[in-house]
Amino acid sequence: MVIFRNRFEAGRKLAEKMKISKKIFNNIIVLGIPRGGISVGYPIAKKYYSYLEPITLEKIPVPDNDYMEYGAITLDRHIIINDKLIKQKHVDNEEIEPVIDKAYEEVLRRDKLFRGFKTFPNLEKRTIIIVDDMLSKGYTMLAAIKYAKENKAGRIFVAIPVAYYEAFNLVKDEVDDIICLYVSRDSSFNIASCYEYFPDMKDKEVTEILNMSQEIYKITDNK
Repeated sequence: MVIFRNRFEAGRKLAEKMKISKKIFNNIIVLGIPRGGISVGYPIAKKYYSYLEPITLEKIPVPDNDYMEYGAITLDRHIIINDKLIKQKHVDNEEIEPVIDKAYEEVLRRDKLFRGFKTFPNLEKRTIIIVDDMLSKGYTMLAAIKYAKENKAGRIFVAIPVAYYEAFNLVKDEVDDIICLYVSRDSSFNIASCYEYFPDMKDKEVTEILNMSQEIYKITDNK
């Protein structure tokens, strides 16, 4: 199954579907989850002449099993935990602590790389659109939502091209609205198969797209 040629096309299709009131048009910040969420977020930011900002998070894998997620960690080191794994006792706390430390080091590294010396934008009372290229487990998105709420964001929207049904349900009640183009109920479904071209993005590609988005800022400032 192929729905999108690449992440940019997925972002354009999301942007076409999104109908945000013009009353809040000038109050929007698009937060892309690096790496893929930056590519998907760019057409959305372009549509609304809004800021595209990286919201750097990191998945926390279960030791020796990258397919199972303990949760995700935010820039301020808050952790969203996969309670199902905890209840099933798949995780030993002593084993997970070094994994958490390593994940947080990666969050700090990438945030410095993508943001440079800029501080994270003030989200208070702003309309936030959080974007990623897929919603698989949902915990990284929950971490992004938690970060936005703790920074007193106003309305929070999630925009994703494709999602698993369980992850979609995990996230939908935490935000004002979630925009998704395709939701799969098949747990064996390979989400990446929705893309014709879906390579792992490099940090350099993220910084290039963020630099491109500076042109959006210039247009906004001149309005």
